[in-house]
Amino acid sequence: MPLVTLSVFVIVSALLVGALYWQATRALTRLALEQSESELRELAADSGLIPVDILANLIERRIESGGMGLYFLVDANGKKQAGNLNQWPPELELRTGGGFFSYESADGVRHIAVGVAEVLGGGAIVLVGRNVDAAQLLASSLWWWFLAALGVMSVIGVAAMLIGHRALLGRVETMRATSSAIMAGDLTKRIPVSGSGDELDALASSLNTMLARIEQLMGGLQEVSDNIAHDLKTPLARIRSSVEAALRDPRGAPAHREGLERTLEEADELIKTFNALLLVARLEAGAVEGSVEALDAVALVDDVVELYGPVAEDVGCRVVADLQTTAVPLVANRQLVMQALINLVENALKYGRPQSGGSAEISVSVAARSGSVVLAVADRGPGIPPASRERALKRFVRLEASRSQPGTGLGLSLVAAVARLHGGTVELADNQPGLIVRLVLPAGVATQADI
Repeated sequence: MPLVTLSVFVIVSALLVGALYWQATRALTRLALEQSESELRELAADSGLIPVDILANLIERRIESGGMGLYFLVDANGKKQAGNLNQWPPELELRTGGGFFSYESADGVRHIAVGVAEVLGGGAIVLVGRNVDAAQLLASSLWWWFLAALGVMSVIGVAAMLIGHRALLGRVETMRATSSAIMAGDLTKRIPVSGSGDELDALASSLNTMLARIEQLMGGLQEVSDNIAHDLKTPLARIRSSVEAALRDPRGAPAHREGLERTLEEADELIKTFNALLLVARLEAGAVEGSVEALDAVALVDDVVELYGPVAEDVGCRVVADLQTTAVPLVANRQLVMQALINLVENALKYGRPQSGGSAEISVSVAARSGSVVLAVADRGPGIPPASRERALKRFVRLEASRSQPGTGLGLSLVAAVARLHGGTVELADNQPGLIVRLVLPAGVATQADI
């Protein structure tokens, strides 16, 4: 492609040089011809008033004055009467007209001239011309200068093409080497950016963003795989142990029944884990169960508090609604937002007890914030360290090292998926003491009349 571009450049430049040369030659020749025509008109005007011999004397005086003109006058019989040309130019017929012709000077040198001829009164014919050697020399000089400029431009173009092509190939080779390293397994490699801001830099930046995302996904996949191996292996091992213990129990049928009941409980936990995984995957893929609708976020919080009030009392906790307004409009998927709030309340019930013991209180609140709706669940437990809050939103992450509490590690990741699906965010903050989780969702276009 660069070679084609250079070829087109050279051809266009050559045509331009040729056109300039032709125009220069034409302009200089035209000037000489106009001067000859002007002088011819003067002689033709005089010829109607004076005889041919007096006209011949007039021409001779012009020659003797050292003018630039070339003259040749013949009478009606074709006999030379005056002029500084040795003969009538063979290139021009003995008639009215004009054009280029050559002649030989007294020193035997051939010259190029342009002239015009006209028939005068009485049948005499006069030729008036001008030497155009200087114009030809100037045009020739311009031609060679144009050719030299074309050559220099071509050399510069070739050099620039080679340098640019080499630089382009170097950057492409860098990209290829980076791609090869990534394909070999080094996901930390990135394509260097030159800082020039050109199209290749824009491409490199886009590819680096894509590579960073791929690295993040691969790291997440590795982490998920490790956690799945841990979280699913344990219940499966418990199921196997429970079945073996029931089979070895000498009590027979009663022991078998107890073993089956424990197996069902463990199987239910596994089903919950897989259901949570499927739901998170669907949410991250952008699948929404049902369309969004206009709803009241305050009513939604009331429903969650009413649903989990008895459950909290059974474990020695209290769930309260901290509502400072009667209605907050929200356009969202009711089931998904409800599930996100339920996950946050269940997490608070598991991990939100005060470290000093005693009754735990979980607060569920809703507020409007500059075009957004903030649903928050706060507890008085140990909270989450700031360094671990971003990690806590990932799948299968359980900050409890012993993993003594039942769970899948998918609760907060599902909340984050619901937020992303609605174009919102999840914020984890210190409740001093405890943790407060805020689900920030766009309010949408709902109005009070929609609710």
